[in-house]
Amino acid sequence: MGFDLNQLIRPHIQKLVPYSSARDEFQGEASVFLDANENSIGSPLVKWYNRYPDPHQDAIRNKLSSIKGVPAENIFIGNGSDECIDLLYRAFCEPGRDNIIINPPTYGMYEVSANIQGIEIRRANLLENFQLDLEKIESLIDANTKIIWICSPNNPTGNSIYYQDIEAILNNFDGIVVADEAYINFARQKSMVTLLNEYPNLVVMQTLSKAWGLAGLRVGMAFALKEIIQILLKIKPPYNISEPVQELALKALDNVETVNAMIKELVAQRQWLENELPNVPAVIHTYPSDANFLLVKVKDATGMYQHLIKNKIVVRDRSKVVLCENALRITVGTEKENQLLIQAMKDWQG
Repeated sequence: MGFDLNQLIRPHIQKLVPYSSARDEFQGEASVFLDANENSIGSPLVKWYNRYPDPHQDAIRNKLSSIKGVPAENIFIGNGSDECIDLLYRAFCEPGRDNIIINPPTYGMYEVSANIQGIEIRRANLLENFQLDLEKIESLIDANTKIIWICSPNNPTGNSIYYQDIEAILNNFDGIVVADEAYINFARQKSMVTLLNEYPNLVVMQTLSKAWGLAGLRVGMAFALKEIIQILLKIKPPYNISEPVQELALKALDNVETVNAMIKELVAQRQWLENELPNVPAVIHTYPSDANFLLVKVKDATGMYQHLIKNKIVVRDRSKVVLCENALRITVGTEKENQLLIQAMKDWQG
């Protein structure tokens, strides 16, 4: 059959007439704006916050285009990656009929958003080496499978998923394949955005929350076929990214060299932790990571977690997640924070 976008889109989304904002209807240049029922005088903050933001985030998309080497028409900006996840479900999955596939352990919002929208979740647990179980995935696919979610580097395991395995799915599945690359800047593996021209069913998600250090701004990105981006633009809220966020994101995107330096430092600190953790008596195994965190198997994750809390250090206990028994997910901190962490872990008497 092959990939057919028109067969994937929910029928009522195809027919949907999107909300048309005042800024959507205006084209050209103007100095007097009396079209959007804004406060024409100003705001208690600064003059320009009384105006609605650019609904299409064109300046950010153009800047990202130059950085990522992807045309602006192939970029969607979301209120965090979570909005991208939510909109992909709204566009392609009919509640009570369609299903999606996740590969646990993985990012939890794929499941939460699916549950909110009444979409069946099918699980193909990762193999013991935290790679995809291709045979299991194949056995779960049916005519109503619309999206397969692949997080690479994966959260919480930290490893990159084999490139050839993702391509195998892209070549043999007629639905949407989402490669969530929130941590790609810390990885040795190249981004899959380079494959957008080869695979019309590929959606790549990235974020400014991790390597760019802008978690507080909530800026996510989706890269995809122009027609898929147009669908997301059609169904998103009209002004989903605020004016201050757009301003700050643009300012950050002008500082690529600073971000690259931060990435280099975090990777160096990750390596330092990988070298030091085996010297902690309670540590059983530290899993290799391509992200800004490490998954660490310890003798008693709950005990270690509580001990660290008492020392005012917060990590993530992932013990209840499949394949992660007695494992802590530890974000790479600053040099001082990492030293405090190692000392506290060594001090535990459990």
